[in-house]
Amino acid sequence: MQRDTSTTAPSTTSGRIRHRKRSNEVIPEVSKANGTQLLVNDKSKYKSMLIRAYSSIWMIGGFVLIIYMGHLYITAMVVVIQIFMAKELFNLLRRAHEDRQLPGFRLLNCPRLVNTVTSDMVLYRLVSSLIKYHMVICYALYIAGFMWFILTLKKKMYKYQFGQYAWTHMILIVVFGQSSFTVASIFEGIFWFLLPATLIVINDIAAYIFGFFFGKTPLIKLSPKKTWEGFIGASVTTIISAFMLADIMGHSQWLTCPRKDLSTSWLHCDPGPLFKPESYSLRGWIPHWFPWKEVSILPVQWHALCLGLFASIIAPFGGFFASGFKRAFKIKDFGDSIPGHGGITDRMDCQMVMAVFAYIYHQSFVVQQSLSVEMILDQILINLSFNEQEALYLRLGEILQQGIPRNS
Repeated sequence: MQRDTSTTAPSTTSGRIRHRKRSNEVIPEVSKANGTQLLVNDKSKYKSMLIRAYSSIWMIGGFVLIIYMGHLYITAMVVVIQIFMAKELFNLLRRAHEDRQLPGFRLLNCPRLVNTVTSDMVLYRLVSSLIKYHMVICYALYIAGFMWFILTLKKKMYKYQFGQYAWTHMILIVVFGQSSFTVASIFEGIFWFLLPATLIVINDIAAYIFGFFFGKTPLIKLSPKKTWEGFIGASVTTIISAFMLADIMGHSQWLTCPRKDLSTSWLHCDPGPLFKPESYSLRGWIPHWFPWKEVSILPVQWHALCLGLFASIIAPFGGFFASGFKRAFKIKDFGDSIPGHGGITDRMDCQMVMAVFAYIYHQSFVVQQSLSVEMILDQILINLSFNEQEALYLRLGEILQQGIPRNS
């Protein structure tokens, strides 16, 4: 009897221990599945917030410094960011297929970055040829990679290799393609790069703070820590910030003047009607005792409201897309280069979506589509040689002297 008792007791005890372990393992999974693991329930949230805040301060400080240095340095920053993003995405693919070893599956990537940049007289000889033949060089490299891909196809590996080929094109579109819109916006005026980028940062910070202190209602299953409270609070904050920041930035010629060359000199230009204040009377809308009878608003502030709406409502879906992407590969972050934030791609997911919209909106609703004398002169100085410019000058002189009728 003693022998039977001694053998039964340990088995019963071990069974209870195993049952306890199984029960402890199941609870977190259920919590995650139901999306209840929010920041308000996270015990280590304050430590995470401090790390995240410390990294954010350094990033914002570096960003402000680069903005002050000018267009070329901002463009260099965009190039560095897209290189790190491509590296993180390619590393993700390698981790997903560690057992596969095939040569040269990554094609040569040569994005069209400087599609709106023109060169000045000082740097003309150094960069004009590169800019002029940039698309030809890119296409030649792409075709070389395409031919290399075809020549390295192996039997029974077609599906895997074409999957890598599709992955490469996804990176070209998501990273390099969208970054080209960012560079184009920079040379239209830093304002059209800085304001959209700042709105995304504000929306991200506001969503984190509102979700941190008030978040209780899960927003989307792809990202369990996102809450409706954070989303709504961030949307209101972003739209108000857009209207106010446009007024602040709109008074700086360094931010509003377009850059027509590759120099780093200070900019002076006519700000244009978008950045000239207009007065709006408040009479009939406010009580008689109200001190302000009229307000001064820049027309660009109304455009900023549209950017704010997109940054707060549509751009976050770039983050949701990235969250679903990470869940598909069962990873928490794309990298670990930024403490508390993850990788560069984790911070740039919404920025890429916003950059494309900002450029398209600017070209569609802000830029005057009609030709101007300044635009024509710029094209003449850039695309015609000195002899061709002289011939054009003489020809125009002959036309004016002959008094040939011109279209009004």
